[in-house]
Formats: sequence, C-alpha cells, structure tokens
Amino acid sequence: MKVKKLTIDLEQTRLVDIAFEIESSLALVGQSGSGKSLTLKSLLGMLPASMKVSLESESDFELRAGESVAFIPQNPFTALSPLTKIAKQFFVDKSRLDEIFEEVGLGKELLGRFPPELSGGQLQRVVIAMALSKRPKLLLLDEPTTALDPQTRVVVIELLKKLQKQENFLILFVTHDIASAQNLCEDICVLKEGRVVESGRMKDIIDNPQMAYTRTLIEANFANREFRK
Repeated sequence: MKVKKLTIDLEQTRLVDIAFEIESSLALVGQSGSGKSLTLKSLLGMLPASMKVSLESESDFELRAGESVAFIPQNPFTALSPLTKIAKQFFVDKSRLDEIFEEVGLGKELLGRFPPELSGGQLQRVVIAMALSKRPKLLLLDEPTTALDPQTRVVVIELLKKLQKQENFLILFVTHDIASAQNLCEDICVLKEGRVVESGRMKDIIDNPQMAYTRTLIEANFANREFRK
C-alpha cells in the first residue's frame, strides 16, 4: 500500500506532512514528537476532532480499523478487559480461535483465564492473536516490545515474522527501538518534526545513514557495533 500524502493540522500548525509506501514491512522511527504516533493514530481514526487529517492513499483494501486494519498497542492491557476471560474477548468462531492460538504458541487452557493471570509475554501473544484473528491486510504496531524483557522481545519479533509469512499481511511498525525494527522490517522511514528526513531499505540506512539525525538515532539504539551486524 502507498500513502501518497498524509497531513495532520492543528489550527494553523501543520504537525505532519509525509508520504511512504509499505511493500512488506516498514518501520516508522523518530524521537518523541516526531509525528510517528500521530501518523499511526490517523490511520486508526483515533485523533481528536480538533486535528484535521487529509489522507491520500493507494491500496487494494480499505483503510478501516477493525476490518482490513488491525492494531497491537504498546501495553496489551489497554486492549483487554481484566475482568473478562480471554475466550470471551474474541469475536471469531471456535475453529479460528483454536487455529490462531496454536499459531501464536499459546495453550488452549489460557482461554479460561483472566488477563491478570497471564505473564507479559503471554498477554502480548493474546493481543497478537486478537489482532490477527480476522485476517487483516495491514497490521499496525505501536511499540509492542517496549515493555517486554529482552528475551521475550526477541521471541515476539520472531513470532510476528513467522505470522506475516503465514497470514500474508503488511506491517507498519511505529517505534523508537531501531534494534527491534531492524529484526522485523525490510524498510525504514525516519521522521523528524513531522517530516520524512530519510527512508529506504533497512540495511542500507543502518549501514550508511545520510543524515546526522538518523546517525544519532542509530547510535542511541545500539550499544556496540557488533550488535548491528
């Protein structure tokens, strides 16, 4: 899919003015306030009415959350009711629920539990299962690994890679964690103050960033050069 032009205005101020294309998996990275979260929320229709959004896009599916577009938040608790058993929070038939639980590596016994009874990694897998249960065309990720420990973070990224191959969906990964983005996404788009300052293949940008701002982001994410290989 291609976003030919996306603008977000608040009164007389233009907060975001960007364009990007998702061929398979795209990481949208930048410092806090760069516009990446505004971009994601605009695609989900979650921005307040005070913000004016103009979107010109091209895709073979309709950009509508809950149908062709699914969302995985940073904190899985925001997507789950703590007082409702896991099984009751899915709106698909039992065969699809069993299938997607198996795909994300969760035992069916968890379906009878409440969210507070699960670990952080299990909760994130439940939210992934929930997002993919209706077979979306586009999966939006909002820092889904930030609250996880390093080992679980790797497991979740590998799971998302496997599921993308199986389910054939596009990924837009909004994050400041370039290390995780590098392991999941083929392409990267770097935002600064609501504008694209650099974009291209992930490996090319990581190995040879052209902008000082991008170099600063990369060096802040990688403690040593060996990890970048």
